[in-house]
Amino acid sequence: MADRNETPVVNGSTEASVLTSKVDATSPRFEANMRFLADLMSQVRNEEEKIGEGGGPKAIENQHSKSRLTARERIERLTDPDTFFELGIYAAHEMYEEWGGAPAAGVITGLARIQTRLVMIIANDATVKAGAFFPMTSKKVIRAQNIAIENRIPTVYLVDSAGVFLPLQEDVFPDTDDFGRVFRNNAVMSALGIPQIAAIMGMCVAGGGYLPVMCDHVLMTDGSGLFLAGPALVQAAIGQKTSAEDLGGAAMHSAISGTVDFREKNDEACLQRIRAIVEKWGYRRLSPWDRKKPVDPVLAAEEIYGIYDSSPARPYDMKEILARVLDGSRFEEYKPEYGKTLVCGYGRIGGFAVGIVANQKLHSQQVDHEGHKRMEFGGVIYTESAEKAARFIMDCNQNLIPLVFFHDVNGFMVGRDAEWSGIIKAGAKMVNAVSNSVVPKITVIVGGSFGAGHYAMCGKAYDPRFVFAWPTARYAVMSGDSAAGTLVEIKVKQLERGGKKLSEQEKKELYESVKRTYDEQTDPRYGAARLWIDKIIDPIETRDAITQALEAAALNPDVAEFKVGVLQT
Repeated sequence: MADRNETPVVNGSTEASVLTSKVDATSPRFEANMRFLADLMSQVRNEEEKIGEGGGPKAIENQHSKSRLTARERIERLTDPDTFFELGIYAAHEMYEEWGGAPAAGVITGLARIQTRLVMIIANDATVKAGAFFPMTSKKVIRAQNIAIENRIPTVYLVDSAGVFLPLQEDVFPDTDDFGRVFRNNAVMSALGIPQIAAIMGMCVAGGGYLPVMCDHVLMTDGSGLFLAGPALVQAAIGQKTSAEDLGGAAMHSAISGTVDFREKNDEACLQRIRAIVEKWGYRRLSPWDRKKPVDPVLAAEEIYGIYDSSPARPYDMKEILARVLDGSRFEEYKPEYGKTLVCGYGRIGGFAVGIVANQKLHSQQVDHEGHKRMEFGGVIYTESAEKAARFIMDCNQNLIPLVFFHDVNGFMVGRDAEWSGIIKAGAKMVNAVSNSVVPKITVIVGGSFGAGHYAMCGKAYDPRFVFAWPTARYAVMSGDSAAGTLVEIKVKQLERGGKKLSEQEKKELYESVKRTYDEQTDPRYGAARLWIDKIIDPIETRDAITQALEAAALNPDVAEFKVGVLQT
């Protein structure tokens, strides 16, 4: 990776690329937006604080009574101060409530630095059902491993788990994104040369015992247990009576089986040993992404709260957001007068060169090929904007520039004029370019992310390295209003065919019921609970989140050859 720290020459052409602001920070609209977003972020922070308590005070006290730290205490002592960037905290949110819930899916994951080295942390939370694996636990661990694989991030596992949550074993055990995939990923990561350290700091039983043993380094604390079957199961299976310590304690694995590389007396000593190991790692070749010394945006990030407006009746300018995220607020816009509902261009974030593809929410006037003027609605992808974005994405791949997508998209334009203009063909070009892109892709869902527009803007199915969302994000096939209207119309026709006619009041109640359910499912917390979103971020921290993602991507030096295959022309 090129890292040139010289100060760029400022001249007339670069000054022209500095984004300016037309925002009135004293307007009632700005102040109302500020209050709305601040309230949303307050809700998110309060929920995250509650999730961070894991199994609660009694479970934490029980962990301490065993002379063990909690998972979060371990992470705090292991990592460099203030470097932990948690991912997936909302995993399993409001799921498994019949079993008492599983806060954060019973496992804590995220990026951090140990002795300044960037690592992925995967830590079982024993305060949540003894660290047992729910279906979402497996998926969360696998998501963290996949991020580590894509970006070649060294990984540290802090193991303290009772194994599979047996009442839900059918959804944990057999499939390609279930428990067994974790160990398969261990092997793949090792073959790729991605360092892995596992510290057994509690129970590690049954199939879960393979995870630490498939890592490069295995550490184990006194009082912990590592065995394929615990004492009770051994006695039931073969009639042999033995203690947990004799069967699979740290002393046995250190001196007799030779499974453990380092035996440590307690959590503190174990965590210090991990830091000592990491401190001696060599340095690998970095990626080719260009980076210079970061420069803060000219405009204040705090103003994003007042700029963003979720109301379709009050469109906002996406460039006002970009001006508060990009280094020096500099943006080299690509084809600014063409396909205006998508903003494309070059800039830097955290010093990294990036290509931006962002939905523009302002309405604009466009002249078609016959000289006719038409109004284009903000947040909608038209033929011209899809063609522009496809070409821009290919250019970024040609020139090794990572891509950042900012979503606030209603979908592709529909109707006769759109179909005649070749909207499907243009959309296919954009989807093709996104699908075959070989540079890192980072997705930030700002507002709506609906329908095929979600796909074209590098939705989860298109392999973004990271997916971040603001609390204002909405994530579904269509908006709640559109979905409710469509579903109610279908339901009314079904009832009428059966001879029942609904009153206007009944139609209204049905509409509100459907919309309420649909809105709950479009909430970013619903998506984050299912790991469609890696992290719900404070809009003010958008720049920092993208920088973290780019620093992770910079650990992978391998870039495949860029090929798009057949493009519709």
